[in-house]
Amino acid sequence: MKPIQRNLVLVGCLSSLLLVGVVSGCGSSPDRASQAQPQGRGRPNPGAADQNRPIAVDVAIAATGSLRPGLEYTGTTAPVREVLLRSRVEGRLLSLNADIGDRLTQGQIVGQQDDAVLQATVLEARAEVAVLEAEVAQAITEVNTAKTLVEQSRIRLQQAQVDAKRLQDLAESGASTTQQAELAQTEAETAAQVLRSAQEQVRSRQNQVVAARQRVAAQQAVLAQEQEQLSFTSLIVPLNGFVLEQIAEPGNLLRAGDEVIRIGDFSEVKVVVLVSELELSQIQVNQTVMVRLDAYDDRQIEGRVNRISLAADPTSRLLPVEITIANNPDQPIGSGLLARVSFTDPGDQRVVLPLSALAIGDDVAGSPNNSNKPTNSNKPTNPGDRAANNNINQDPSMAQVFVLNETGDGATVVAKQVQVGDRGDGRVEIISGLDRDERYVVRSAKPLKDGDRVVLSALSQNS
Repeated sequence: MKPIQRNLVLVGCLSSLLLVGVVSGCGSSPDRASQAQPQGRGRPNPGAADQNRPIAVDVAIAATGSLRPGLEYTGTTAPVREVLLRSRVEGRLLSLNADIGDRLTQGQIVGQQDDAVLQATVLEARAEVAVLEAEVAQAITEVNTAKTLVEQSRIRLQQAQVDAKRLQDLAESGASTTQQAELAQTEAETAAQVLRSAQEQVRSRQNQVVAARQRVAAQQAVLAQEQEQLSFTSLIVPLNGFVLEQIAEPGNLLRAGDEVIRIGDFSEVKVVVLVSELELSQIQVNQTVMVRLDAYDDRQIEGRVNRISLAADPTSRLLPVEITIANNPDQPIGSGLLARVSFTDPGDQRVVLPLSALAIGDDVAGSPNNSNKPTNSNKPTNPGDRAANNNINQDPSMAQVFVLNETGDGATVVAKQVQVGDRGDGRVEIISGLDRDERYVVRSAKPLKDGDRVVLSALSQNS
């Protein structure tokens, strides 16, 4: 054999031996490799620290709503009451201390009319009262004088009666003449007549006193009326509100009944919408509605159906429905703003949650039958997939929601079983198991289980 060929054969043999060794090394069992490695007892486990760390969650407050689209109508905001402040007497307007937009309080004086003529009338009426009161005093004096005459007449009568009786006794005994006895009797009868006349004078004077007092009372009523007319020259605000319109200007001559300013009561705001007669059956008095105002970035405000008119327009078949909204003094709602009113059936109002709130637990919502089920931690989890997995081997009408439980040591979550209803638009109705205003977990950094410690994210809603 040639030397070159012999060298090639030796190289081929060595290559085959090396290939067999490599294959044998690759086929060694993993157990041996693990045995060759040190056990590492006492080395820290980074996974245990992650398990004790609080889980970041987004928390929301349970609110009622409806998945069914409600009826929406547009209207215009207006004060719940409007009052026109009018002039009550004739006179020139001297001053007016109210402008459009000013806040007014009940009893506040905002204007003054010329009162010179009424002042003179009041003085004249007061003087007339004084004259009549003097007449009453004079009549009382005359009554007292008449009573004195009555007493004098009564004394004369008593003396005349005594004299007549004495002379009558003397005449019967012959010590006096009969003529003297008859004259004494005549004088006694005359004295009795004078007494009766004096008593009549007293009654007449007393009637004059009563009449004079009635004239005084009548004149006092006239004086009170004139004083009231004088008070009408001050323009007094009848209710709390804001000035909507200024109609009169200082210097104008006002007659009784002329308008001065228009005042609106904004303690509540009303919105009147026209509703079709076909949809009237879905609306009732005291029903809660939602009102959106374009002027406040579509801020939603809760309102109430205050009145449903019974008179429909014969052409359009629309009925006016009045909605009232409680006004917030810190951010009052003005007049003339566009309002969008949404009517919903009161029976449809249930707690509504996003579907993501049902997909934040372990694979089967913490079910013990699947607690040891292997999972691929490297595979990203889709909330919709978890929500589907949570309903495996369970009643489809039941689900699990994690409710926030805040204590002094921190926040934890409590798993609650809830009964769900209709679903749509990424939301689900809760029939039972969760109350309004409860704080629940919407999203979490990783799956939760009952009792896990959590930390609230910046997107969480505050109670």
